[in-house]
Amino acid sequence: MNRPLSKLGLSPLQLATHLGALLPLALMLWDLVSGRYGAEPINEFTLRTGKTALVLLVLSLACTPINIVFGFKPVLRLRRPLGLYSFLYASIHFAIFVGVDYFFDLTLIWDALLRKRYALAGLSAGLILLALAITSTRGWQRRLKKNWKHLHRMVYAAGALVALHYIWLVKQGNMQVLQLQLQLNLQLE
Repeated sequence: MNRPLSKLGLSPLQLATHLGALLPLALMLWDLVSGRYGAEPINEFTLRTGKTALVLLVLSLACTPINIVFGFKPVLRLRRPLGLYSFLYASIHFAIFVGVDYFFDLTLIWDALLRKRYALAGLSAGLILLALAITSTRGWQRRLKKNWKHLHRMVYAAGALVALHYIWLVKQGNMQVLQLQLQLNLQLE
């Protein structure tokens, strides 16, 4: 193994995963500061963070089937970082919704949650991802014992809610998201 990578404790695959997961954020920030977004930069940034969260969540869920089908065990070590990066992008997505779109006005946010089913699905998925991110450490695995595995199976519900969130948001059911949802469903089997 390359010496600098071994000092970081990362395999080349893990390093590529971290860099690949951070690249969309770097590109979004670059586009934001260089004025490359269109007439609605906040809307574009919100959509890009949401789509990236969804893609990373699906990739984290794909690790187990890849190991089962191809016997490629190193991919199993990518589940946690991919899931945490999905949570990172979902958190940014939520922060934009709450802070920029609704200016932290709890009355407006509550009204949006009651009126817009996509907002409620997104919040529900976000709360599941929050619980999974908090309990993703070895310490929580020891504390929760068998319950940890049961809790972390909720990631499939989060994936379904994220897909619903997006489908309901765009209303026409974007084919790209439907393909990701199909992949998620196949992974559940």
